[in-house]
Amino acid sequence: MVRMFLVFVASLAFSSVAFGQDPGEHIVVTGGVSLWDWEKYKLEPHDHWWLNFVRASRLRIEQLRQQYGPSARITWLVYRRGYERRQKQESENLFSVIQSVRDKYGVNLIYINSSDQLCGYLDNGMDRSRYKIGSFDYFGHSNKACFMLDYSNEIGSASKSWLHENELREKLRRGIFASNAQVKSWGCYTAESMSKKWYQATGARMVGAVGKTQYMTNELPVLATSNGRWATGM
Repeated sequence: MVRMFLVFVASLAFSSVAFGQDPGEHIVVTGGVSLWDWEKYKLEPHDHWWLNFVRASRLRIEQLRQQYGPSARITWLVYRRGYERRQKQESENLFSVIQSVRDKYGVNLIYINSSDQLCGYLDNGMDRSRYKIGSFDYFGHSNKACFMLDYSNEIGSASKSWLHENELREKLRRGIFASNAQVKSWGCYTAESMSKKWYQATGARMVGAVGKTQYMTNELPVLATSNGRWATGM
């Protein structure tokens, strides 16, 4: 009887994790796509498909909802200006598609237009003394030193909105992430420098790519080269 009771208690504990009773918040960040009118002439163009980052974000949101359950706090931060500008080149309502993901998975959708707004939410979007960030995923353009929320959207082959590794200590507070937080950048090159600076600033280890990543249609981004790897940069 005692053994059966212990098994029952253990199953309840497992269920509380599996079905979203964790007190933290899960954050997915989606950067903007480039303008195809500029990119289509390049030898290696970016973002032929405007859904590149949105689709990958949806796949990750679906994973989080399945893992943590219907009551999990999932917040989706989307770089609005990039999609406003790209929408002028598309034949569909981009924001209608984005909002359909919000509605299907019951997430808190917040549009941002700067790295200050991104960091402001990470620091103070919820009471971080009670609701730590349990997971963080970044989908967007990046190089080894920064997240590029905007790339080749307002200026061809350049960025006007970014979060640089040298800004992290100033803009992000220590203690906002849970001790076991899962943090990952799905962009290119992050583990070559920024992951280390992220850990120094926040205390959370961020997995990133050594080398390029490739965004897919029906799966999360993959490493684009045979010698690429996922790492924390430590």
